[in-house]
Amino acid sequence: MVEKKADLKHILQLNLAVIIISTSGTLGRYIELSPFLIIFLRSFIAICALVIFCKIRGFKLSFSNKKDLLKVLFAGVLMCIHWLTYFQSLKLSSVAIGMLSIYTYPVITTFLEPLIRKTSFSKIHLILGILVLLGVYFLVPEFSLDNQQTIAVCFGVGSAFFYSIRNILMKQESAKYNGSVLMLYQMFVVSTLLIPVLFIFDLTTVPSQIAPVLALGLLTTSVGHTLLVSSFKYFSATTASIISSAQPIYGILLGYFFLNEIPATNTIIGGFLIATAVFTEIFRSFKK
Repeated sequence: MVEKKADLKHILQLNLAVIIISTSGTLGRYIELSPFLIIFLRSFIAICALVIFCKIRGFKLSFSNKKDLLKVLFAGVLMCIHWLTYFQSLKLSSVAIGMLSIYTYPVITTFLEPLIRKTSFSKIHLILGILVLLGVYFLVPEFSLDNQQTIAVCFGVGSAFFYSIRNILMKQESAKYNGSVLMLYQMFVVSTLLIPVLFIFDLTTVPSQIAPVLALGLLTTSVGHTLLVSSFKYFSATTASIISSAQPIYGILLGYFFLNEIPATNTIIGGFLIATAVFTEIFRSFKK
């Protein structure tokens, strides 16, 4: 499938999505609730907002065939796993570690997209992949499951893997359906899967966290992720993922200003190596 031609408007839209989504790291660290409860609440809030928006805009909420519907529902399962593992990484470490470890997803996407979409594979992606792995090495103080930061990086990279597959699947559907509709169905799946958390976790602390949870559900999820999914009409999943690589930079800056989290030297080195890989791919993408 050939992407529609992207212009400045679409590039700005994608970058706006990146800035908005980058608030997830700071909000994820700030909200004092279980990751399971945070994800349920953000998806439920997003459903309410997206239903209202889709109704106002008159978007068609049905799918033309069962295969497309099942694909979007499966993407919702992947989104749920991605969010849970990402927020667990944030809770175990810092905004910097959580976001930089998930920052591997652009290069992961460059490997997975040719396999899933049957497109050509570039050999330079192997070199960039090794560079990213080297960057992850610097993020991990020691390869021991007794070390909390190591576990956090494992959760982050795992989250990146599921996010990559989800984005590739949504790339295939974004040309057929509105981005808000695609997000609505995915949020429905996420909230349905997490309904049991209402009977497992203590809900008495939820009212005190309602403001940041609303920001996460309305701004980060409803607006940010809808803009990202919509951008797949004009970019390949790989290119969109690579351009999204500025997200950790925004996230770390927000973590510094709002949570006073200063990245360690090894985190900066690892982040620099990963950034080198992804921005090399950005340069290559825009030369094509």
